[in-house]
Amino acid sequence: MATAADGGLREHVREHRREFLDQLAAWVRIPSIAGDPEHADALPRSANHLAGLCRAMGFPRVEVWQQGDTSAVFAEWPADATAPTVLVYSHHDVRAVIGEAWRETHPFTPVVRDGCLFGRGASDAKGQVIAHLWGLRALLADGRPAPPVTLKLFVDGEEELGSPNLAQLLEAHTGDLACDLIVYSDTSLLDPANPALTTSVRGMIGAELTVHGPAHDVHSGAVSGPSPNPLIDLAWLICRLHDADGRITLPGFYDAVATPTPEQRAQYAALGVDDDWWLEESRTGRITGERGYTVPELLWARPALEVISVKGGDVEDLPRAVIPATASAALSIRIVDGQSPEAVADQLERWVEAEAEARGIRTELTISRKTAEAPYRTPDHPAIDVLAQAMRIGFGVDSVGRMGNAGGGPAELLARTLDAPIVFFGTGLVSDRWHGSDERVRLDVLENGATTLAAFWPRLAAALGDERDPTGSPDD
Repeated sequence: MATAADGGLREHVREHRREFLDQLAAWVRIPSIAGDPEHADALPRSANHLAGLCRAMGFPRVEVWQQGDTSAVFAEWPADATAPTVLVYSHHDVRAVIGEAWRETHPFTPVVRDGCLFGRGASDAKGQVIAHLWGLRALLADGRPAPPVTLKLFVDGEEELGSPNLAQLLEAHTGDLACDLIVYSDTSLLDPANPALTTSVRGMIGAELTVHGPAHDVHSGAVSGPSPNPLIDLAWLICRLHDADGRITLPGFYDAVATPTPEQRAQYAALGVDDDWWLEESRTGRITGERGYTVPELLWARPALEVISVKGGDVEDLPRAVIPATASAALSIRIVDGQSPEAVADQLERWVEAEAEARGIRTELTISRKTAEAPYRTPDHPAIDVLAQAMRIGFGVDSVGRMGNAGGGPAELLARTLDAPIVFFGTGLVSDRWHGSDERVRLDVLENGATTLAAFWPRLAAALGDERDPTGSPDD
């Protein structure tokens, strides 16, 4: 139930919109592109920028940690010894850009237009971190000396690369990161007018499939006909990854995949996502995928296999009329409850070997096992209902649905290493164009997200505090 104090939180958030918008814009200007040697210096600058914001906010402890070739940020604000400890996870690295594809602005020159801030990282995920700081400022505005929970902020510096050094960093700082609950803020809402709470994320494993043809590029006029063409062979393999019903053809792939439960289907159906709305929101043109499932079920409860890129021949250079020596495709496989990255990697290897042998194709398969991510589902926990209540306040709605997140992330790794459950709260939208051109964040959604978080922390402290004894230890 909303209170008069909640109205004050929203008012404070609105009054300080310009301040936090300026902070986000300044942060977006730093081109913290993951894995780009030309912008390697921008990643520590991005981390230090956030560290400065946390210090200015009042966090007593703020540190920048080395994470492989980049930097992560850790901040801690202790509360009363009896209060629960919550770790907020997000990231500050961003995806590469194709500058000429942007129409609203240069990717790292943020502009505000039509109620949105445009710029790389505005939504994924710098805006989500700013929403946390914004909400915390509102909560502390009534004279609180500290948050009602011991609040820890951990912002990854290589999430867009699959966080290859995260496991090592977590092991090195397990004590610093110890918590009772993790709030994972690198996810999306479906519709801010009809918000839903994320309760699961899919896992992911990537691979690159290379097909070999001639020993070297060969003039097509000299050998065309009897010569193998790796582009054609690669296309043949790609087409065989799915059957006529949209199912992935790796043997054993669906053995561990459960059909959505009646409860899940009812929750997804209650969101009112029809095909026309989805096509308008996503701008994807048409609906494909496994037959017999709705769009929400395909996004959140079923696995998927995508071809992310295909390379071969004279793509950017002047044409030479040659059959290329090699062609390759990058694959991204999204997995769901019951599946493991290790099992799927083995299934893919066996499939490629069998299909290539049947056609006499020479292939090379590289699977990104180190950066593979397992799926995760939030267990039953009091924080779910508390967050739903806070979202009702933040977004001014009577009810909050349940949804999944189509993407992945290191949720399972965090939960397993820190032995803490995860709840998800993000402010992204499908229409925010993550990873694409003209990425943006809706300012009203950020504002509602900040209000949600301001309302969440005291309610969470009360809910979890009831389960602890006066010394702060879990009850038997």
